Amino acid sequence: MNVIVTAYNPNWPALYEQEAQAIRQILGKELIAIHHIGSTSVPGLFAKPIIDIDVVISDYSIFDTVTDKLRTIGYFHEGDLGIKDRETFRYADKPHLQAHHLYVCLRDSKELFRHITFRIFLKNHPEAVKKYSDVKETAARLFLDDIDKYMAYKAPCVEEILALCGLC
Repeated sequence: MNVIVTAYNPNWPALYEQEAQAIRQILGKELIAIHHIGSTSVPGLFAKPIIDIDVVISDYSIFDTVTDKLRTIGYFHEGDLGIKDRETFRYADKPHLQAHHLYVCLRDSKELFRHITFRIFLKNHPEAVKKYSDVKETAARLFLDDIDKYMAYKAPCVEEILALCGLC
């Protein structure tokens, strides 16, 4: 897998909203909230051009209903992939949409809190956005074809920002 990191695209919020509308419509009352998270949600931040979406539900008693409804619009449950209270979904037959990741989280999920806190911190700290962007650009240049090394290279910067957020 090639690692591609690009400058912030001001169209990313609209591309997020396009899919968020479909999810809101299909989930209805099962949906508590939906969030654009990750690097594409932070103006000015370099990012892999993949939009991250957190769908928030109340509890696992409705998870099967949510999964069934998401399946009708092309999403398939992949499991928690090792992260508690964050279920990952992949999709098929959405060539018209920006590449994205979809997660379903419980409203009291630590991972959801981490995602939102990280986003808010970066939106309010342009110096952290600059530093993180520089690290991501360098990592992508050094490890163009190795996502694991890319992730490892930027991990210390992420940990530093998480600590500044009070999350470490």
